[in-house]
Amino acid sequence: MRGAEILLQPGVFPRLLQGLWVTVWIAGASVLLALPLGLLVGWLMTLKNPAVRVIMRVYLDFIRIMPQLALLFIAFYGFAQAFDWNLDATGACVLVFVLWGAAELGDLVRGALESIPRTQYESAKVLGLNSWQTFTRVILPQALRRLLPASVNLVTRIVKTTSLATLLGVVEVIKVGQQIIDANRFQYPDATLWIYAVIFLMYFIVCWPLSIVARRLEKRWAHD
Repeated sequence: MRGAEILLQPGVFPRLLQGLWVTVWIAGASVLLALPLGLLVGWLMTLKNPAVRVIMRVYLDFIRIMPQLALLFIAFYGFAQAFDWNLDATGACVLVFVLWGAAELGDLVRGALESIPRTQYESAKVLGLNSWQTFTRVILPQALRRLLPASVNLVTRIVKTTSLATLLGVVEVIKVGQQIIDANRFQYPDATLWIYAVIFLMYFIVCWPLSIVARRLEKRWAHD
């Protein structure tokens, strides 16, 4: 149990909390930027234009086939150097998570929009609503109800995937944990379990409320 004593050392928890803030910041910025882009991608996926549909399909398949880690390396070591972008590791992470989140959210939006029965469009037309009114007042509210639970789960996945940022040198909570373990490996050789247990608890505290929200939305709207 000697390894647990490292948690009592001054500066350990503040450093972990600082790393957690970096994790939350990357995830939060990625989600906020991915939301409007994902809605746009989802809408483009529903268009009848074959060229647009092919482009969106290729974009989605590319994002899904490529591992997130490979995308991070391409963004940070490839695009940034090839195009002389002033892109640091944190910026590369946000860029990749935005593109990934937008692709996944776009597919969710497409599925939600296409799941609305055609009778809803016909009923809106009978009521005299134009195309924009039909979309904003009839179709979109119903699509959002079907979209939100899965979107919350996507946010949870983005939060957990930010752990890959440590491989680019971003000092987020995993990287901070590694630094603390390395700095105390002789004094506290058994500290690894305790540090990662705290990190697990931090991820749990961030993601668990999101999981609860997603489950409650699914249960609530499944009976509506």
